[in-house]
Amino acid sequence: MTDPICPLCERPIPKGVPQSLHHLIPKLKGGKGGPVVLMHHICHREVHATLSEADLARHYNTPEALRGHPRLAKFAAWVAKRPPEFRSKVPGKRRGR
Repeated sequence: MTDPICPLCERPIPKGVPQSLHHLIPKLKGGKGGPVVLMHHICHREVHATLSEADLARHYNTPEALRGHPRLAKFAAWVAKRPPEFRSKVPGKRRGR
């Protein structure tokens, strides 16, 4: 069986690598029980550091839309050059409220 592929950076997610499920529509915005995707934990953290729950629900509720966001596209290109087990501290929330 092949490893799942992260929908943001498009690298494989091997067993034992920090990973998490991302609700394409945030649970707080009606996405409980909705579609989820498996992501590297670092990629998932970057999504939530970049976008508000409202923006995720309204405009960025597909893997294609997430990859199309300018900052997430830049992050994905950067992290794609690292091995799948790469970890880095993602700074706290950087988005403005």
